[in-house]
Amino acid sequence: MPEASSRRSRSPSTWRPARPDPVPVLPRPRKRFGQHFLTDRHYLARIVEAIDPRPDDAMLEIGPGTGILTAELARVVERLQVVEIDRDLAAALRERFPPERVQVLEGDALELDLETLPAELRVVGNLPYNVSTPILFRIAAHAARVRDCVFMLQKEVVDRMVAAPASADYGRLSVMLQYRFAMERALTVPAGAFTPPPKVESAVVRMRPLGARRPRAEDEGLFAAVVASAFSQRRKTLRNAAKAFVPARAYEAAGIDPGRRGETLSVAEFIALADAARMN
Repeated sequence: MPEASSRRSRSPSTWRPARPDPVPVLPRPRKRFGQHFLTDRHYLARIVEAIDPRPDDAMLEIGPGTGILTAELARVVERLQVVEIDRDLAAALRERFPPERVQVLEGDALELDLETLPAELRVVGNLPYNVSTPILFRIAAHAARVRDCVFMLQKEVVDRMVAAPASADYGRLSVMLQYRFAMERALTVPAGAFTPPPKVESAVVRMRPLGARRPRAEDEGLFAAVVASAFSQRRKTLRNAAKAFVPARAYEAAGIDPGRRGETLSVAEFIALADAARMN
């Protein structure tokens, strides 16, 4: 994300949403949607700072909930789209925000066709705990259309996303996301910042696509299969864990010891191994 000094200055908007009450009345959280509503305005301000919205951003917010972040974004972004699965919350958002400023898409973010949204898309939001990983993989599949993402998730998920090889948190999620994105943790958000408070801490992560010149596997389907198999049984060596996809001679071609475990391989080494498997 470019530094603020190199970005365009914010232009004044003709519409400003009213500030919410200090203690807003919250809807009853629905467990099936994994709802935990952010209510701490200190952390809200820090999340907005991490996003750094601009007037002409093409921006999609996933899981706006009560609209606490939506209101802050809509003060700046001239045309904001939000996707909300809870029909009652979606109706409340439509009533609260003018449609020319905030377009409310009611439905499941996992079913949203990202190809119909503007290119250079900025995707933000507090991802529901129960579907955060599927959403991340779906966004990754459309990384070419994305400018950046700023998400709040369970801290343990963010730990896995940004983990380095040979660490306890490094796994399939780490490799598959780092294959397409440069990622950094922006801040940690305590459980007390939410209503109801979740049982775990949350964290905000920033994801920037690596671009067209990033190293790529020749067969991305095979790459994904090799990565998944390598982490399917973490205690097994690559020779045993990935034998369904990687023939023995591929290890020599890739310069990788088959006695290593998947958690020790970098993204570049997984690419090399998948490419060698394809050729052998």
